[in-house]
Amino acid sequence: MIDPPLRLSQGHLQLLATCPPQFQRLYLEQLTTPIPPEQQEKLDWGDRFHRLMQQRELGLPVEILLDQYPDLAAAFSALIQAVPALQNPPSHLGRSPEHYLILPWQNYLLTVIYDLLVMEPDRAEILDWKTYLLPQNPEKIILSWQTKLYLYVLAETSVYEPEQLSMTYWFVKLPQTPQSLTIAYSQKQHQETRQELDRLLTQLNQWLSPFDRSVPVFPHQTDCQSRCPYRQHFPLISPEVNLLKRLAAIPPLFP
Repeated sequence: MIDPPLRLSQGHLQLLATCPPQFQRLYLEQLTTPIPPEQQEKLDWGDRFHRLMQQRELGLPVEILLDQYPDLAAAFSALIQAVPALQNPPSHLGRSPEHYLILPWQNYLLTVIYDLLVMEPDRAEILDWKTYLLPQNPEKIILSWQTKLYLYVLAETSVYEPEQLSMTYWFVKLPQTPQSLTIAYSQKQHQETRQELDRLLTQLNQWLSPFDRSVPVFPHQTDCQSRCPYRQHFPLISPEVNLLKRLAAIPPLFP
């Protein structure tokens, strides 16, 4: 058994499910590449936007950010007008920004952070802010591990039945008006996610067991092998490396 338990977020699960060698490279060997300046700029803008929304919900001053970044102010104003849940005062008792939950699972701690959780007596809704346009194919978002894990953890850690839960993504990208995608939940989806988690984490347990160091620890998935940048000459973990110590240091990955 791994001690202490490993924290796994939706980002870890998504990468583990789609490209295990990349999961190994980024989170076990901690090998990363520099982020291009234009991508870093987008990440910084998204971080500021999320911080702005959090401060509003907490009743903290937001004028400094709004005055400093006019484009941020325009996107902020557009989202406030578009989202019905944001029309209620931030002090509303059934609202919790940056809501953090942990669900123990085997040797792991499944971790989620909701941008905003809105709770009513008979229903609860997860709101998530995305600072890009609604994709033409929303199926990827519906089937993503963010959607599955966020709804699953809330159902497992609250008094709500799966049918009382939903998740709404809001896409904020000027000059377009904010768009939304709402995903309902059900007992059937809940059971399917539980089965997927069990398969994925059972596989992870096997890969973390004693292994033959003459081959990569984490093999490719069939559908990513031909296009994965790590398909050849993937660096192996050195025999001198204490794998479990590295795993224990994995930071949480959140959107």
